[in-house]
Amino acid sequence: MPEHESLQGLYPFLHGGRQDADKLEAALLESVHLKAQDSVDTKRRFFEANGPAVVAVAHAIASVYRHDGRLFTMGNGGSSCDAAHIAVEFLHPVTTGRVALTAINLVADTAMMTAVGNDVGFSHIFVRQLVAQARRGDALIGVSTSGNSENLLAAFTKARVMGLLTIGLSGHDGGKMAASPDLDHCLVVPSDSIHRVQETHVAIYHILWDLVHTLLADERGGLAQGAQR
Repeated sequence: MPEHESLQGLYPFLHGGRQDADKLEAALLESVHLKAQDSVDTKRRFFEANGPAVVAVAHAIASVYRHDGRLFTMGNGGSSCDAAHIAVEFLHPVTTGRVALTAINLVADTAMMTAVGNDVGFSHIFVRQLVAQARRGDALIGVSTSGNSENLLAAFTKARVMGLLTIGLSGHDGGKMAASPDLDHCLVVPSDSIHRVQETHVAIYHILWDLVHTLLADERGGLAQGAQR
């Protein structure tokens, strides 16, 4: 079939035609099933290969909280929403009986970020906040589907100097984050699809939240009293 006829079949509306409604609905339904299955398969492959690494990260975060540390989160674009989501999970536990744990979303203050971005540069928007707010023994989680976000890498480098636990969530081959000596842990979702990576990141930090609270169960009363002081 000539190329122009093939393209016309795929995009009839570009040539004055219309899509067949029944065929379109069937194609859309098949797309739903394929994407949902791909999402499930991506998560399954990740956790089968990285279960011990996820547990290790949970132990590390629990240790931070045991020693009165705090969690900072950061990300860009869609990953900034993940950073906010992580902080909310720890600050506002939805499961009865679990204490609120301090978590600070570094993407929340738009005035500060735009000020630093405008005056110094976008790569410094998280570094400046860490310098002002973080202390040795805290933890920093950065989320990036590519693993190459320069402002996250700069923040991880500063966090390492300051003595923070550093954790990355990335995708594809992990990018610069996976190769960086400034990260203690980097959980990489090996998918070329940004959507599949993001969907797996959500599952990762939900599971981390649950594991951290399980590990802290024996200290629950003390943590709650500490939060009230």
